[in-house]
Amino acid sequence: MKTSLRTAWCLAVPMAALGLGVSATPADVLPHVQKLSDGIIVSLAHSKQRVRLQVVDADIVHVTATPDGRFDLPPSRMALHTGGDTHFTVTEHNGEAILSTPALSAHVALTGGAVSFFDAKGRPILHELDGGRSFTPEQVRGQPYYAVRQQFHSPRDEAFYGLGQHQEGVMNYKGKDVQLAQHNMDIAIPFVVSSRDYGVLWDNDSITRFGDPRPYRLTGKASPHLKLFDAQGRPGGLTATYYVNGKAVLRRDESDIDYQFLSDQKKYPDGLDSTKLQKVVWQGQLGADETGAQKFRLYASGSTKLYIDGKLVLDYWRQNWNPWYRDFRIQMKPGEKHAFRIVWEPQGGYIALQHLDPLPAGQQDELSLFSQVAKSVNYYFIHGNDLHDVIAGYRKVTGKSVMLPRWAYGYWQSRDHYTNSKEIIDTVEKYRSLGLPLDNIVQDWRYWKDPDWGTHQFDRSRYPHPAQMIRKLHELHAHFMISVWPKFYTTTSHYKELAAAGDVYPESVKEGLKDWVGPGYEYAFYDAFKPGARRIYWRQIKDSLAKLGVDAWWLDATEPDINSNTSIAERIRLMEPVSGRAAAADFNAFPLMTTTAVYQGSRRSYPDQRVFILTRSAFAGQQRNAAASWSGDVASRWRDLRDQISAGVNFSMSGIPNWTTDIGGYVTPPKYLHPDAAALAEWRALYVRWFQFGAFCPLFRSHGQPPLREIYNIARPGTPVYDTLAYYDRLRYRLMPYIYTLAADTYWQNGSIMRGLVMDFPHDAKVRDINDEYLFGPSFLVAPVTTYKATSRKVYLPAGTQWYDFNSGRELAGGQTVDAAAPLDRMPLFVRAGAIIPTGPAIQYTGEKPDAPITLLVYTGADGHFSLYEDAGTTYGYEQGHYSRVPFSYDNATDTLTIGARQGDGTGAPATREFIVRRIDGRHPDPAAAATAGDVRVSYAGKLVSVKL
Repeated sequence: MKTSLRTAWCLAVPMAALGLGVSATPADVLPHVQKLSDGIIVSLAHSKQRVRLQVVDADIVHVTATPDGRFDLPPSRMALHTGGDTHFTVTEHNGEAILSTPALSAHVALTGGAVSFFDAKGRPILHELDGGRSFTPEQVRGQPYYAVRQQFHSPRDEAFYGLGQHQEGVMNYKGKDVQLAQHNMDIAIPFVVSSRDYGVLWDNDSITRFGDPRPYRLTGKASPHLKLFDAQGRPGGLTATYYVNGKAVLRRDESDIDYQFLSDQKKYPDGLDSTKLQKVVWQGQLGADETGAQKFRLYASGSTKLYIDGKLVLDYWRQNWNPWYRDFRIQMKPGEKHAFRIVWEPQGGYIALQHLDPLPAGQQDELSLFSQVAKSVNYYFIHGNDLHDVIAGYRKVTGKSVMLPRWAYGYWQSRDHYTNSKEIIDTVEKYRSLGLPLDNIVQDWRYWKDPDWGTHQFDRSRYPHPAQMIRKLHELHAHFMISVWPKFYTTTSHYKELAAAGDVYPESVKEGLKDWVGPGYEYAFYDAFKPGARRIYWRQIKDSLAKLGVDAWWLDATEPDINSNTSIAERIRLMEPVSGRAAAADFNAFPLMTTTAVYQGSRRSYPDQRVFILTRSAFAGQQRNAAASWSGDVASRWRDLRDQISAGVNFSMSGIPNWTTDIGGYVTPPKYLHPDAAALAEWRALYVRWFQFGAFCPLFRSHGQPPLREIYNIARPGTPVYDTLAYYDRLRYRLMPYIYTLAADTYWQNGSIMRGLVMDFPHDAKVRDINDEYLFGPSFLVAPVTTYKATSRKVYLPAGTQWYDFNSGRELAGGQTVDAAAPLDRMPLFVRAGAIIPTGPAIQYTGEKPDAPITLLVYTGADGHFSLYEDAGTTYGYEQGHYSRVPFSYDNATDTLTIGARQGDGTGAPATREFIVRRIDGRHPDPAAAATAGDVRVSYAGKLVSVKL
């Protein structure tokens, strides 16, 4: 009987990995193996296919497989290090070529080419499925490519994270389908990390699918195994009823719900469209030919309710111009019927229902990556002792996360949008007069005259002296960020310069597309993939805006969103360059290229001023461009707030540490625009809960359309809502020494600020699927409240440590679920035993009171350590060692805190400083007290000192 690959992988191969009890052929006599300086190329038996392994370092192997054996491939955009390590050996055994480093081994089957990975002790980590690699020839813009897929075996208890930012409320992607395609609210990063302490960085810039490689299809003829029945039980479609002014004006059976894109508007019945219709109801029954979980995807904007077997499954609202997906599954058996109803209020929006049959048994849970356009299967296997190591390995391949300026971690005030310079200055002055901390104010779009998009010029009738305005903001100790788009009206000189060089996407101009501003204006987006275009783009920004003193850049629409509400095929067509490349091959990499333009340009122009970029989209490697992202134009709803938690955590676990969201949601439902008393109370509660969450995100930023988002516009000073917002604003600043150290550690230690529970508690299986809690650095467990009128919520405290309730000081055992108090003025927040948290004084901006004493909160019950980081805050001196780091360690058995000798040259810290040490235990629970009798004061001058608490 033939031994299965899985059995052989689990039982036989580890001996070869260790080199124990087997004979191995040296590399110089292997007929199937070509040795490289940093790896090997393996020629497969009975195939033209060849597999290349390159060693990046001991824990990282770059795998490339080509169907024709050629490796003349285009250079990677995401990867800076594709190989180069020479510390490895090569042997052959039992039909496999084996490459071994000090940390792992990679085995390539000479027949079939499947690659398997083992740790240094021969224990299996990951293996490709036998026959799990496929190449399907494709012609793209007249050029030869392949659609490629790679499948890996995944044990049942494995969990997957990362993949960018997605808005489904999913933490663990095991068994899920995720399409990686840049969109307003969806960020595609093809890096997946596993609870088994490895990651796969999939080096492909085209649209990629994790999970099922098949595209979702409409529910009619495109899904032959799905059965639709109308309201009377007749097969063929659902009964659709169209309403205008409360009356049914049309009833008919429809096999597809398909008003998804602009081009689909012509499908409406004569005389009707989404702006005229009050409501559409589809109802009937669903059945299937196959047993299993039938997979559905509802794409909608407006107000949508979905019922299955009479139960409300989805209650969904999105602004009409920004629809998005909600996935759901229905377990079905042949012969069963399930009642199905959708109630849609279009409000000028879009809708479509898509479906996929179940995959064959077992396939849905495998690790599978598919890309539409490729020259090869190309990925990096990254292993580590834990997921922190794996993320560090990702940055080894794609670049370090450079430091943002310190002020970026303070509070930002923004809205859509300030309309003149007086509003901006008045806002900052109001914050200062109220004693509300603030570091950054943001000018969103339309500061130009309407016909001048792309000029980067202020409308001088509203902003008469922009340089003077920015100087005034700086005098108020605030910084100024401005929105810049990759979009240019064709009448502008900037467009004409780019177009003359062939550096714009031409299709929108050829078709005379117009946008939505005023009467509509013709426009184009620049081609960020061209080096010359990137240089022009930055020079235009520098000459128009940077010279005024602008501190940071908000790069919007970086998907790029050339024409909203168009299909993927149409988006690709609009991205086709003047000549050369195929846009489908580039699709996801635009945000990396346009942030590269601004980062590299700024570093050339202002070599000692830290770059700071906020961008709506991101791609692998973007952390090296000082680029943070936000979660797009999300709606102001409780469900959307909850979805931000897993979206942000998985984004962080994709290797990019700086992330934020529009506090309060970008677009508010109609009931909040002119609210009655009940709606106003709900809006304020939603904003408070979002603000509490925002205070414990890497970046702390309020933004959105009306209602106005300034703290004093949400509620009047002296009211409970105002006081709560002020408390969390001030708490953020009290925690700034801790937060800025976390930020520094993203550079110095490849750390993460926002951390999935699985990163620090890998052995606690209960944390793997939790999608509404996370760690903020090593010390804080954050549990946002996402339900209206909730005054408590359940919180799981991971096992393996004791926890303290930050708000009450109560000590709690890990490994249990607690009912945490959550009145509107407090969010459940817990601190791990052994935590050492440096806190600062009350300040109004991050650079205030640099010499003030630092209070160290020491949470007893376990040994602990932390190190306080300081530097100049705005320069690149840290790259040359200009910084201060002071290590702390706590010995719980002796109740002793040791403050170690200062590291670095001391830049950014006073030569001597007072530390106030506050011991926190069940008897002394108040971390926020101005002073306690038990405080220990230490005068520190850079030398080691120990104190008994």
